[in-house]
Amino acid sequence: MDRGQAAGQGTGPCRSTRVSQVSQINHDSHTAPPMDTEGRMSLFKTVPPNIVQSIRAFRVNELQQEAAHLEQHFLYAYCAEAVTKQQVLSTIASAFHFPRHFGKNFDALHDCLTDLTHKAGKQIGFVVVLEQLPNTQKFDKEARETLLDVFRDAADYWAEKKVPFRVFYSFQ
Repeated sequence: MDRGQAAGQGTGPCRSTRVSQVSQINHDSHTAPPMDTEGRMSLFKTVPPNIVQSIRAFRVNELQQEAAHLEQHFLYAYCAEAVTKQQVLSTIASAFHFPRHFGKNFDALHDCLTDLTHKAGKQIGFVVVLEQLPNTQKFDKEARETLLDVFRDAADYWAEKKVPFRVFYSFQ
């Protein structure tokens, strides 16, 4: 069963241009990560280049700074106000600057994160943060897992192209 069937949605095309960085986000800092070879703190020293994982001890502003240091795209979606799958997808689409005709289904999300972003030109890498994904009856565990599977598939896609694609998420 594909993502569209699992979500009860059809597929939809999505055109994407180069994804831009978002404005600075302020959060508290935490203990210092390991140093890199230049004596600079490296958040990703122990984080594989293509992974989807809980945000855990990382702070959003530190992830954003690391993305900037690596000259990678930083994509951030704060989903605390979303309740349904459609609202979560709409929040992500807006935050990531997807086109207005984005299909608001899991297959369209996959397309925007992979093929059509790849067609926009050479990509250096991505650091993605999905903060406060809802835990509601209309966005249940199955919907959350399907969403994260889309991002895992995108991480695999970019791994084949040797482009880092790190996703960090948290739940409400």
